Amino acid sequence: MVLVLYAHPYADRSRANRALVRALDGLPGVEVRALYERYPDFSIDVAAEQAALARPRTIVVQHPLYWYAPPALLAMWCEKVLLHGWAFGEGGRALAGKRCLWAVTTGSPAEAYSAGGVHGATLEDLALPLRRTMALCGVEWLAPFVLHGARTQPRVELELAAARYRERLAALAARDARGGEAAP
Repeated sequence: MVLVLYAHPYADRSRANRALVRALDGLPGVEVRALYERYPDFSIDVAAEQAALARPRTIVVQHPLYWYAPPALLAMWCEKVLLHGWAFGEGGRALAGKRCLWAVTTGSPAEAYSAGGVHGATLEDLALPLRRTMALCGVEWLAPFVLHGARTQPRVELELAAARYRERLAALAARDARGGEAAP
């Protein structure tokens, strides 16, 4: 099973993230948890989130990149849910052996995310906090799914990206259902 943790504070205004989430409709073995819909007041049900994390083999963290970071609710979700003794530290093995796919959208084109680009950092640099968090929890980091220039993507390109996203998650769900270790 694949669990998608979807964090977009303005989901109703997002062309790109909305297209990616819609592409997952009806996809067997994939569950989407829209965090901003569940917790508009930021009052996170830790027990419910930990129970949700117990089910999947693969966790997808999907969000837009805001000011070089994930949206605030996702950062808070990590602080509240990924507890010492549960997700990491002594006795904290709840997520060990799972996989994480980072699905991120950016407002800038790909070339902006380079040492010499306008942002002065690569996307790999910006992924480091989440990647290290997952490593601390014993979670394998998969190659990210990235959609650059999300606001300016032509409709056709957005549909193609959404189809690629669906295919990637379908492949992960199929492998998880078979108990396979290889990940796309």
